[in-house]
Amino acid sequence: MPENAALSDFQGDGGQDVMVAAYRHDAHKLNGESHDYAPDTFHGVPVNQTVSHGADGDASALSRPNGKPEQTVDNHETHYRLSLLTGDSHYDPEEFSRPHLSETISELLTGSNPEAVHQAWLTSDVASGFNESIYYPYTSLKYHTLLVAALLDNYRAGHEFADFLLVVDRAGEIVPHRTVYAGGGFALRIDASAGGRPSSRLGSYPWRSWASTWSRLTAHPLDAAHNKYDMVLDANLRRIGAWSTALQYIEDFETWGQQLTEDIELEK
Repeated sequence: MPENAALSDFQGDGGQDVMVAAYRHDAHKLNGESHDYAPDTFHGVPVNQTVSHGADGDASALSRPNGKPEQTVDNHETHYRLSLLTGDSHYDPEEFSRPHLSETISELLTGSNPEAVHQAWLTSDVASGFNESIYYPYTSLKYHTLLVAALLDNYRAGHEFADFLLVVDRAGEIVPHRTVYAGGGFALRIDASAGGRPSSRLGSYPWRSWASTWSRLTAHPLDAAHNKYDMVLDANLRRIGAWSTALQYIEDFETWGQQLTEDIELEK
């Protein structure tokens, strides 16, 4: 499939919303199929179609280096993601494997309401278990897909990459397609306007700029000066270049913190 195509290239299915198509563009990775032989449909809906405006390529550049990919982790050649927090694979033959996830994967790919599909990806535990490239197993398919949708929505509105900001919103504030992370403490979106919220520019072109962008926020959502939990998370986020990896790390760190709190409560 070509990297770029005109908007009309994936509107030939009776009016399928272009944003829904963006969430379905990497269906083959969820389903364990190769890119070259990826099917055009899944349960009767079009999938694996090229995303317009170069949004997929730009989102990829935010998390992966340009050029021919090389294996970065020995003996890990699957789309099951490796956790940067623990180093473990999300694969579990009894709980986290495709045969056990088919219903949830189907729900991620067959929805037709664009905002509902965005919300499904934003809150999905299953999508976060897969990487965006077997060559870069710490990347996250979930956050790559959300970044693709955010870039595409902005491009369709007439914005250019140099206009984009990483914006910090309050927890629970969701902007359709542009919110790329929603946690218990804050939300993050890609937008051309911050609306008075803390923000930082992404730069003039897409590259693995997460650490730089995060470090330049006009105000931070983490209390790294007083809270040890926030201090560790912030320090590590300033070392990560890949966007999908960093966003997934925030999610994993929050989940780990919640589990730790629950374990402490049980021991009391």
